[in-house]
Amino acid sequence: MRVAIHWCVASVLLTMIAVGTAAARDVRKVGSPASTKDPGTYSGGEPEFGPVEAQTRKFIEYNRTIRLTPAQQSVKDEALSELKAVCCDDFPASTCCCPCNFSKSLWGMANHLIADEGHDSAQVRNAAKLWVAYVNPSGFSGDVCKAGGCDLPFARNGCGGMDENDIQF
Repeated sequence: MRVAIHWCVASVLLTMIAVGTAAARDVRKVGSPASTKDPGTYSGGEPEFGPVEAQTRKFIEYNRTIRLTPAQQSVKDEALSELKAVCCDDFPASTCCCPCNFSKSLWGMANHLIADEGHDSAQVRNAAKLWVAYVNPSGFSGDVCKAGGCDLPFARNGCGGMDENDIQF
Protein backbone atom coordinates (compact mmCIF):
# COMPACT_ATOMS: atom_id res chain seq x y z
CA MET A 1 0.00 0.00 0.00
CA ARG A 2 2.78 2.36 0.95
CA VAL A 3 4.59 1.70 -2.34
CA ALA A 4 1.39 2.41 -4.28
CA ILE A 5 1.02 5.75 -2.50
CA HIS A 6 4.64 6.65 -3.29
CA TRP A 7 4.07 5.77 -6.96
CA CYS A 8 0.88 7.81 -6.99
CA VAL A 9 2.63 10.82 -5.45
CA ALA A 10 5.55 10.43 -7.85
CA SER A 11 3.16 10.24 -10.79
CA VAL A 12 1.35 13.39 -9.65
CA LEU A 13 4.67 15.21 -9.17
CA LEU A 14 5.91 14.18 -12.61
CA THR A 15 2.65 15.37 -14.16
CA MET A 16 2.94 18.68 -12.32
CA ILE A 17 6.53 19.09 -13.51
CA ALA A 18 5.52 18.32 -17.11
CA VAL A 19 2.59 20.74 -16.97
CA GLY A 20 4.74 23.39 -15.30
CA THR A 21 7.44 22.99 -17.94
CA ALA A 22 4.87 23.33 -20.73
CA ALA A 23 3.38 26.39 -19.02
CA ALA A 24 6.80 27.97 -18.63
CA ARG A 25 7.50 27.28 -22.30
CA ASP A 26 4.21 28.99 -23.22
CA VAL A 27 5.09 31.99 -21.06
CA ARG A 28 8.36 32.38 -22.93
CA LYS A 29 6.47 32.20 -26.23
CA VAL A 30 4.21 35.05 -25.22
CA GLY A 31 7.14 37.43 -25.00
CA SER A 32 8.93 36.21 -28.13
CA PRO A 33 8.60 37.86 -31.53
CA ALA A 34 7.13 34.69 -33.02
CA SER A 35 4.13 34.81 -30.71
CA THR A 36 3.32 38.49 -31.01
CA LYS A 37 1.74 37.86 -34.39
CA ASP A 38 -1.50 39.66 -34.89
CA PRO A 39 -4.14 39.22 -37.58
CA GLY A 40 -1.99 41.11 -40.05
CA THR A 41 0.48 38.27 -40.26
CA TYR A 42 0.73 35.26 -42.49
CA SER A 43 -0.50 31.94 -41.18
CA GLY A 44 1.20 29.91 -43.84
CA GLY A 45 -0.55 31.34 -46.87
CA GLU A 46 -2.18 34.74 -47.16
CA PRO A 47 -2.52 37.24 -44.34
CA GLU A 48 -5.62 37.26 -42.21
CA PHE A 49 -6.85 40.65 -41.09
CA GLY A 50 -8.89 41.53 -38.05
CA PRO A 51 -11.57 44.21 -37.72
CA VAL A 52 -10.61 47.18 -39.89
CA GLU A 53 -10.51 49.69 -37.04
CA ALA A 54 -8.27 47.63 -34.75
CA GLN A 55 -6.08 46.45 -37.61
CA THR A 56 -5.65 49.98 -38.97
CA ARG A 57 -4.63 51.29 -35.56
CA LYS A 58 -2.11 48.46 -35.16
CA PHE A 59 -0.62 49.03 -38.61
CA ILE A 60 -0.34 52.78 -37.99
CA GLU A 61 1.43 52.00 -34.72
CA TYR A 62 3.88 49.82 -36.69
CA ASN A 63 4.47 52.74 -39.05
CA ARG A 64 5.38 54.90 -36.05
CA THR A 65 7.51 52.37 -34.20
CA ILE A 66 9.21 49.99 -36.65
CA ARG A 67 12.33 51.44 -38.21
CA LEU A 68 13.65 49.57 -41.22
CA THR A 69 17.27 49.03 -42.13
CA PRO A 70 18.32 50.35 -45.55
CA ALA A 71 18.04 46.82 -46.98
CA GLN A 72 14.56 46.39 -45.50
CA GLN A 73 13.54 49.80 -46.84
CA SER A 74 14.60 48.65 -50.30
CA VAL A 75 12.28 45.64 -49.98
CA LYS A 76 9.42 47.94 -48.94
CA ASP A 77 10.10 50.39 -51.76
CA GLU A 78 10.25 47.57 -54.32
CA ALA A 79 7.01 46.08 -53.03
CA LEU A 80 4.97 49.28 -52.84
CA SER A 81 6.39 51.30 -55.72
CA GLU A 82 4.74 48.93 -58.19
CA LEU A 83 1.30 49.73 -56.75
CA LYS A 84 -0.59 52.98 -57.23
CA ALA A 85 -1.62 54.94 -54.15
CA VAL A 86 -5.31 54.29 -53.53
CA CYS A 87 -6.15 57.91 -52.84
CA CYS A 88 -4.11 59.51 -55.60
CA ASP A 89 -3.10 57.23 -58.45
CA ASP A 90 -0.60 59.83 -59.69
CA PHE A 91 1.74 58.47 -56.99
CA PRO A 92 3.02 55.02 -56.03
CA ALA A 93 1.82 53.44 -52.79
CA SER A 94 5.40 53.70 -51.49
CA THR A 95 5.21 57.49 -51.24
CA CYS A 96 1.59 58.49 -51.89
CA CYS A 97 0.97 62.24 -52.13
CA CYS A 98 0.66 62.65 -48.37
CA PRO A 99 0.82 60.62 -45.16
CA CYS A 100 -2.91 59.93 -44.88
CA ASN A 101 -4.21 57.32 -42.47
CA PHE A 102 -4.63 54.75 -45.21
CA SER A 103 -1.03 55.18 -46.39
CA LYS A 104 0.28 55.05 -42.83
CA SER A 105 -1.59 51.78 -42.29
CA LEU A 106 -0.18 50.32 -45.51
CA TRP A 107 3.36 51.44 -44.70
CA GLY A 108 3.08 50.07 -41.16
CA MET A 109 1.82 46.71 -42.38
CA ALA A 110 4.76 46.55 -44.79
CA ASN A 111 7.21 47.47 -42.01
CA HIS A 112 5.82 44.70 -39.83
CA LEU A 113 5.85 42.05 -42.52
CA ILE A 114 9.42 42.90 -43.52
CA ALA A 115 11.01 43.55 -40.12
CA ASP A 116 9.09 41.11 -37.93
CA GLU A 117 8.06 38.39 -40.36
CA GLY A 118 10.94 38.48 -42.86
CA HIS A 119 8.79 38.70 -45.98
CA ASP A 120 10.10 39.61 -49.40
CA SER A 121 8.78 42.27 -51.75
CA ALA A 122 6.40 39.92 -53.60
CA GLN A 123 4.78 38.81 -50.34
CA VAL A 124 4.49 42.38 -49.10
CA ARG A 125 3.00 43.52 -52.43
CA ASN A 126 0.46 40.69 -52.26
CA ALA A 127 -0.44 41.59 -48.66
CA ALA A 128 -0.82 45.25 -49.69
CA LYS A 129 -3.25 44.31 -52.46
CA LEU A 130 -5.23 42.18 -50.02
CA TRP A 131 -5.31 45.01 -47.43
CA VAL A 132 -6.62 47.45 -50.05
CA ALA A 133 -9.37 45.00 -51.04
CA TYR A 134 -10.14 44.21 -47.40
CA VAL A 135 -10.69 47.79 -46.27
CA ASN A 136 -12.69 48.75 -49.37
CA PRO A 137 -14.15 45.77 -51.24
CA SER A 138 -15.77 48.19 -53.73
CA GLY A 139 -12.35 49.49 -54.73
CA PHE A 140 -10.79 52.94 -54.70
CA SER A 141 -11.25 55.48 -57.47
CA GLY A 142 -7.66 56.72 -57.35
CA ASP A 143 -8.77 60.36 -57.16
CA VAL A 144 -9.76 60.62 -53.50
CA CYS A 145 -7.48 63.58 -52.83
CA LYS A 146 -8.57 65.48 -55.93
CA ALA A 147 -12.24 64.81 -55.13
CA GLY A 148 -11.89 65.99 -51.53
CA GLY A 149 -12.41 62.56 -49.96
CA CYS A 150 -9.50 62.60 -47.57
CA ASP A 151 -11.75 62.61 -44.49
CA LEU A 152 -14.01 59.82 -45.71
CA PRO A 153 -13.76 56.29 -44.31
CA PHE A 154 -11.85 53.74 -46.36
CA ALA A 155 -15.03 51.85 -47.26
CA ARG A 156 -16.43 55.07 -48.77
CA ASN A 157 -13.44 55.64 -51.07
CA GLY A 158 -11.62 57.78 -48.51
CA CYS A 159 -8.23 58.03 -46.86
CA GLY A 160 -9.60 57.77 -43.33
CA GLY A 161 -8.39 61.28 -42.59
CA MET A 162 -4.99 62.76 -42.01
CA ASP A 163 -4.80 62.64 -38.21
CA GLU A 164 -3.96 59.21 -36.85
CA ASN A 165 -5.60 60.22 -33.57
CA ASP A 166 -8.86 60.83 -35.42
CA ILE A 167 -9.18 58.04 -37.99
CA GLN A 168 -12.43 58.05 -39.92
CA PHE A 169 -14.07 54.61 -40.03
